[in-house]
Amino acid sequence: MAKTILIRPIITEKAEQLSEGLNQYSFVVHRKANKVEIRKAVEQMYGVPVESVNTMVIPGKAKVRNTRTGIQRGRVSPYKKAIVTLPEGEEIDFYGEI
Repeated sequence: MAKTILIRPIITEKAEQLSEGLNQYSFVVHRKANKVEIRKAVEQMYGVPVESVNTMVIPGKAKVRNTRTGIQRGRVSPYKKAIVTLPEGEEIDFYGEI
């Protein structure tokens, strides 16, 4: 169940700042998942308690790219993003033993 709800963690500069400063971690989640399901999935997968969950739906965007053969038009799919706040002293290690 947890694998279908949590699609992947978001690892960007802004997400790293949130995790270091505010102990918040970002995930791309299933579009129909609610906050309770996301909380249970994170607690089950990473073994950490979750303080709160904030969600947002990022809309799809049209992209245009100029190439040698002409203009390429396309779309980026919409997705749902969850920001999970953990209590003080808890952390999620995405990188493991690298």
